[in-house]
Amino acid sequence: MITIDHHRCTHCGGCVNVCPVEALTLDETRLVVNSKCIDCGNCVAACPLGALHLATAIKGRQHPIKRHYDLVIVGAGPGGSTAAQVSAEAGLSVLLLEKRQEIGSPVRCAEGVGREPLISLIEPDPRWIAAEIDHAEITVVSDSEALTMHARGGQGYVLERRIFDRVLAERAAKSGAEVRVKTAVNGLLMENGRVYGVRIQNGDFLSGAGEVEVEAQVIIAADGVEAQVGRWAGLDVQLALKDMMVCAQYLLAGIDIDPTCTYYVIGHELAPGGYAWIFPKGEGKANVGLCVQADLWQRNYSHSQSSAHEIVGDG
Repeated sequence: MITIDHHRCTHCGGCVNVCPVEALTLDETRLVVNSKCIDCGNCVAACPLGALHLATAIKGRQHPIKRHYDLVIVGAGPGGSTAAQVSAEAGLSVLLLEKRQEIGSPVRCAEGVGREPLISLIEPDPRWIAAEIDHAEITVVSDSEALTMHARGGQGYVLERRIFDRVLAERAAKSGAEVRVKTAVNGLLMENGRVYGVRIQNGDFLSGAGEVEVEAQVIIAADGVEAQVGRWAGLDVQLALKDMMVCAQYLLAGIDIDPTCTYYVIGHELAPGGYAWIFPKGEGKANVGLCVQADLWQRNYSHSQSSAHEIVGDG
């Protein structure tokens, strides 16, 4: 039977989504497990805070992180979790680390993905597919004119990344990888220019607080755009401003658009070097965002600030 630490549980609902027998429900103030529970452990693997436990495993809940693994992966996004799953299936001892307390949150993309790349790795599941896409609308704005084009023939999905990312981490755990959240990597262990491990700042419920050194034959840096691991290893991972995008996105409701179409708007005045987008998520909801090339944003922002200063000065 599953037991719940109600002090840790934040009622995120991730465990409810992965339960195959509907044994978990969110009451008004707490999570409830009913008699349908089959002790499959799906919810335990999916819980980002370690609030759920199999009753048979409670005595071992304080086991520490081991001091050696074949492979350590930093970052439990789709890339890190997939690498952990494949490596564990190959028989390697794998430690997958995520610094945040919740895998898949906050969402850091518009959640769109092409069908063919996705199905080569995982079978689509309605639990984490918000919309199925079969065409796109692209509008190019120049001065006072706007040209709209339509692209058809491809297929894709808009995902629920909060669920999707957790499912991938769960698959890694089922394959034998050890998955830890709230566990940040502070640096690398290096000798004569060779990386042989990581320094971990423990903050998870299994190991308590304190820094731990973990050795590994291979370290995979799946820590995303921050690229801290690569920098610590001496790699040139710094990007020029022209290669970076400054982005903002909101999930909005009451959006009247075609739920099978993604929308893009390109225009220098609207988004210098970038574009705006609307990605449908079903039931009148959509991800609405804008990205601007970083160096052009800085240049335009500085220009607007100077113009504003001149206007104020002239006044």
